[in-house]
Amino acid sequence: MQDRIEHRWIEAFTKAFSFNAIMPGDPVAILSETQSRPVNVHLAELALMALGARPFHVELVSPAQFAPVPVRSTGASQSIGGHEGVLAALTAVPVIIDLTVEGLMHAPELPQILKSGARVLTVSNEHPDALERLLPNAELKGKILSAARQCRKTSEMRVTSAAGTDLTVNMEGAQTVGVWGFTDKPGTLAHWPGGVVVSFPKAGSANGTLVLDAGDVNLTFKRYLEQPLTLTIKDDFVTDIAGGGADGELMRRYLAVWDDPNAYAISHVGWGMNEAARYEAMTFYDKEDFNGTEVRAYAGNFLFSTGANEFAGRFTEGHFDLPVGGCTISLDGRDVIKDGAMVWSEFA
Repeated sequence: MQDRIEHRWIEAFTKAFSFNAIMPGDPVAILSETQSRPVNVHLAELALMALGARPFHVELVSPAQFAPVPVRSTGASQSIGGHEGVLAALTAVPVIIDLTVEGLMHAPELPQILKSGARVLTVSNEHPDALERLLPNAELKGKILSAARQCRKTSEMRVTSAAGTDLTVNMEGAQTVGVWGFTDKPGTLAHWPGGVVVSFPKAGSANGTLVLDAGDVNLTFKRYLEQPLTLTIKDDFVTDIAGGGADGELMRRYLAVWDDPNAYAISHVGWGMNEAARYEAMTFYDKEDFNGTEVRAYAGNFLFSTGANEFAGRFTEGHFDLPVGGCTISLDGRDVIKDGAMVWSEFA
């Protein structure tokens, strides 16, 4: 894969941006950093020009590392670092195209940016080949909105599997968000690719067992698991990690090095809904060309994540995104995912 400008990628970026209500003459900030993927930054500029917008660049210096281990795919960019000049620029425009490496979804500055009324589209740090295949569409938005509404009405989520998973999540008071790949509403954030609905439970809400079977995915490590791995969860916290061979040892070591109990806590739970996203996609890209958003979104996976959950008052940079296949997810006793397939007719 060559990092050169392809016309089809300009067209893909233009089409994706067009869903975000970007109008001719709109000032649009392209937010990037020195370690951003240059081809995506360039494509963003060309696509915005094709839409008649007035783009300008805000390029940050990628921050120094302070974590004890590599940090990947957290959605919590530290690149702004509270810089007042950067925030002045970002809060003065209607649209921000976010091309930072980690993205602004959990960045500390995001609430201030959204309060200004800006719409933020985070373009995941993927090769444009993947972005081209995973263009947003209005049909997916409708399905995800329906799923999110159902989650907000739910008292209990239960997740089971033939591999041995049996996890119960109290959904009362949980914050649920759906992401379909674009936003046309002021003061909101979306990311492209999209296709997930996730809930951030209140503290003490999750208990049970989660079995990561062979073939399930650890996206922090960008690995398909080779052996089953069992997580015991008590009042939101992973209290035991059993088995898993090398995968288990990697997870245990990575969590332990943070020396932070919150690294063991649940961040969010949900499922993928994007029929265009492929479980096997990770096999086709080098690690540097793959951020894993596609595998988070493939239809029917149970997306279980550990780490920060601001709605439960927990903050940490330690983070795992773990798409789990073959699960049955029920909301108040009604199956919405059955053995890894969407079955509820309203959004299946």
